[in-house]
Amino acid sequence: MKFQKALYFILFFLNYALLVTAQQDSVELENVILTANQSLQHQKESGRNVLTIKGESMALLPVHSIDELLRYLPGIEVQQRGPQGAQSDITIRGGTFQQVLVIIDGVKLNDPLTGHFNNYIPINPAEIDRIEILKGAASAVYGSEAVGGVVHIITKTFTAYKTPLTKLIKGRIVTGENNLVNADAYARWVGQTTMVSGGITTNNAKGEPLRGTTGFFHLTTAHIALAQQLKKDWTLRFRTAVDYREFNAQNFYTTFSSDTSNEKVNSWWSHLNLSKKTATGTLNFDVAYKKLRDQYLFRPSAVPNDNKTNLFTSQLYYSSLLSKNHSYTTGLQLHRKQISSNDRGNHRLWHGAAYVIFRHQLKNNFYLNESIRLDWDESYGSVLVPQINMAWSPSKITLRAAAGKSIRDADFTERYNNYNKTLVTSGRIGNPDLAAEYSWNVEAGADYTVSANWKISATVFYRDHTNLIDWSNTPYAAMPRKINLSPAGNYALAKNVEKVKTSGAELDMIYTKKISESSNLMTTLGFTWLQSENKDSIPSFYISSHAKYLVNFSAAYTVKPFLFSLTGLYKNRNEQKAAAINAAITPSYFILNAKIGHQLPGKFGRLFVQADNVFDKQYSDLLGSQMPGRWLSGGFEIAL
Repeated sequence: MKFQKALYFILFFLNYALLVTAQQDSVELENVILTANQSLQHQKESGRNVLTIKGESMALLPVHSIDELLRYLPGIEVQQRGPQGAQSDITIRGGTFQQVLVIIDGVKLNDPLTGHFNNYIPINPAEIDRIEILKGAASAVYGSEAVGGVVHIITKTFTAYKTPLTKLIKGRIVTGENNLVNADAYARWVGQTTMVSGGITTNNAKGEPLRGTTGFFHLTTAHIALAQQLKKDWTLRFRTAVDYREFNAQNFYTTFSSDTSNEKVNSWWSHLNLSKKTATGTLNFDVAYKKLRDQYLFRPSAVPNDNKTNLFTSQLYYSSLLSKNHSYTTGLQLHRKQISSNDRGNHRLWHGAAYVIFRHQLKNNFYLNESIRLDWDESYGSVLVPQINMAWSPSKITLRAAAGKSIRDADFTERYNNYNKTLVTSGRIGNPDLAAEYSWNVEAGADYTVSANWKISATVFYRDHTNLIDWSNTPYAAMPRKINLSPAGNYALAKNVEKVKTSGAELDMIYTKKISESSNLMTTLGFTWLQSENKDSIPSFYISSHAKYLVNFSAAYTVKPFLFSLTGLYKNRNEQKAAAINAAITPSYFILNAKIGHQLPGKFGRLFVQADNVFDKQYSDLLGSQMPGRWLSGGFEIAL
């Protein structure tokens, strides 16, 4: 009943907002994307369901981190372990958290240690120009891990800018319950041929009491970036960033009553891009390096797992016109993944790929996009990955369809977790013999552009997955390697699940409106239905944990000097219990967050108060990882 009442309230709010703005001037939705086919094109031409959200949205909504923003966007399921960016997993269309590829300005961010760290995005939120979310397979364009979808963070410094000789300074300070202290600062200067930006953001709290510990977190990210236009249409862009995180990790990875763990994850990210405009296209060269250290302490007296990884990424690609209605992108990629660990051992893998993407605008508003990729990996060898997308857009309605193959190789945790220890009495055990997983994906959908500021999308999809990699409870007798295991232990083994078939449907709505010079409205609403099936008698962990029904929404209404905004979600999934720690995943829950702000005279800044989890719902996204109840905070924002 609480959910029904809350949902009626949200629908009433959205309906009222649409009605009161129906006769006002509009602003167009973002309809130019680059994520679907690695080149700028109108969304209706891509044949894919791509959701775009502007970076400025985060400052309006009651969220504290980028993963919290994603959590309330249509069709995205974010399974949070801890609040405000401590740790969370992104799933799209029922895939595991390793099956979503996160990229920043076209370069892969996914960590080779584990997909749990993919949401550690080392960018100040004010630096984000937009976030493009492609739902469905994109391995033919981006390679391994682009199975369920792609989250593409596109920053201001790495995009073409049109406003010379400007500067901006922004800041925010927040305090609240549980000794919460959050702050960030950002500055950007733009000259005729140069852009420089830098920022720092930090979220900190003692957290709520847990079993023998508290849900504390200390999360800090800082970056500096430069874009410099050179002679003869060359542009150089560079960013370096650091990310420091220490947080309570109780039952993030286990359901043991003795688990009072905490974790430190520190990383350094650098990215260099050199691009050149030609008469018919653009040449891009990227090189990036990520260094990460993860220290996981199960309890104060334990020896920490100490994992050090390196990810080197380089790519060269060229996008060009063949004729007025035909274009292509072709490229090469080279990656190296490396780990040094007292838990997982020392390993290194090379990965390479060559690909070509064709885009065609045919007669009668018909669009065709074909991609083919030759992927090579030291682990699984060579694989050919195709993709085809089609769209027909005669008027306000766009009909689209896509089909393609996706691939993913195991990460270092899935292969080697607990592999290098002398004795393991229980827990998750890696499997070096894992085969790469692959799937065939088909989808069909329609987009209805009601007006320049309102679009509704509907999509049905199906994925047939072979050798899917997931964790499954396995008795000692069935373990393939017993050298450091105890016959009395309880273990979960990383396995290739023979077959998993996922069907689903999603409905997305995005509406943005400039009502007047002093008021604006932005709303998003999504509904997703999913059904995954496999014949294993013991269900694997992450496949069985995704939501069957998911509703998520956001709304921000500004009527100066006031701001009113909401985010929320409803999730229905399989029930799970862990008696040892008196924990349970309930079959469903509803979360609502609210924010109210007031702009001070002279446009100097905004005071605001925020309530997370307004109804004080007790819930977990993953078994044992208890999320906070109602959390009140307030703060002050400035922009100069």
